[in-house]
Amino acid sequence: MNVLICDDSAFARKQMARALPTDWPIKLHQAGNGQEGLEQILSGHGDLVFLDLTMPIMDGYAVLAALKEQEIRSRVIVVSGDIQPAAYQEVMSLGALAFIQKPCSADKLQSLLLELGVYQSGGGIPDQASPFGLTIELRDVYQELANVAMGQAADLLARLLGQFVILPIPNVNVLEVSELHMALSAAAGEDTLSAVCQGFIGAGIAGEALVLFHDSSFADLAKLMRHQGPIDKAVELELLMDMANVLIGAFLRGFGTQLDTPFHQGQPVVLGQHSAIDDLIRTNRTRWRRTLAIEINYRIRDHQVQCDLLLLFTEESIRFMNHKIEHLL
Repeated sequence: MNVLICDDSAFARKQMARALPTDWPIKLHQAGNGQEGLEQILSGHGDLVFLDLTMPIMDGYAVLAALKEQEIRSRVIVVSGDIQPAAYQEVMSLGALAFIQKPCSADKLQSLLLELGVYQSGGGIPDQASPFGLTIELRDVYQELANVAMGQAADLLARLLGQFVILPIPNVNVLEVSELHMALSAAAGEDTLSAVCQGFIGAGIAGEALVLFHDSSFADLAKLMRHQGPIDKAVELELLMDMANVLIGAFLRGFGTQLDTPFHQGQPVVLGQHSAIDDLIRTNRTRWRRTLAIEINYRIRDHQVQCDLLLLFTEESIRFMNHKIEHLL
């Protein structure tokens, strides 16, 4: 059997390869995005496909839609950090065989493969079981950790609003303060913003989480939250704090669980309302020198609701996280 792992994260592909049964006689292939994955499938390398949803160039939904349109009979198991009920329903309607959440343990994966009838125990260890001789860059690891945590935060938000949350590919960079300013300005665009900042710390890792909420989004968010009455600054502040609480709390829990490091959160601080990005960060830029920045843009499908979540880890924290990641690898 030709088995294809299609994920833009080399770290995630390696995790999935290690979770596969060691006595499963297969030929293992890999693809770094949906377009590459579809090409591999058309080349006969995808009898069974483990498919991520959030990928550049062509995402998992588009791959499933193409397979359905072309009547290609590859069996597809979706493996994603996006665990929203709507995501599950959509991939199953597009013909997925099963949907499993990242990260997947070897025991759970083996049980699923046995249940689906694609694996039988005792088949011998193939030479192709571990084709990954590539060096895994730390940036890719951080991106995958953020991808899983992002999906958990989006699931909570989707359940709260009863809507589908569009997930991006997390943007991970080590930035100087001047570069951070440019990154924040790019996230804001021409909009004015309302922002909340919340510090966090745990086992030598510390940083700040920022939620930048686009002011043009308040009207739609109020409707989704079933708010009655006029929307004044007090109502907007309540909506802003609710969003910050959901996104920051869920993301840090998901991120910390993967690093085996619980985070303790400080009190949230409102940086400003209806302000330009320069005004929001001017008083805080002295605290942000060199930082590991994880940027995620959340949008609600069919609604004008958009906010950016930024996780800013201190320079000292990077050393502790790198040490923990060595154990993951």
